[in-house]
Amino acid sequence: MRSLRALMLTLIPVIAVGACTTLSDQDRATLSAASQNAEQAKEQSAQALAAAQAAQASAAAAQASAAQAASDAKAANEKADRIFQRSLRK
Repeated sequence: MRSLRALMLTLIPVIAVGACTTLSDQDRATLSAASQNAEQAKEQSAQALAAAQAAQASAAAAQASAAQAASDAKAANEKADRIFQRSLRK
């Protein structure tokens, strides 16, 4: 069993190498097209990553802006409440 496994492990790469050396022009063209498609997909992936990172930065800025607006609104509400309380005491 072990010798069969060792034989298969050595035989498969030899067969694969032999198959690669006898590629037809059509096979080479197909491999070339697949390589180009993979390169285009890689470029699109990089662009999508850049867009996602920009969106993430924009979302973080929006979150910070919303937190600041909430803080400002709270401060304004507290000030209005103090003014209202003073007017009730007079």
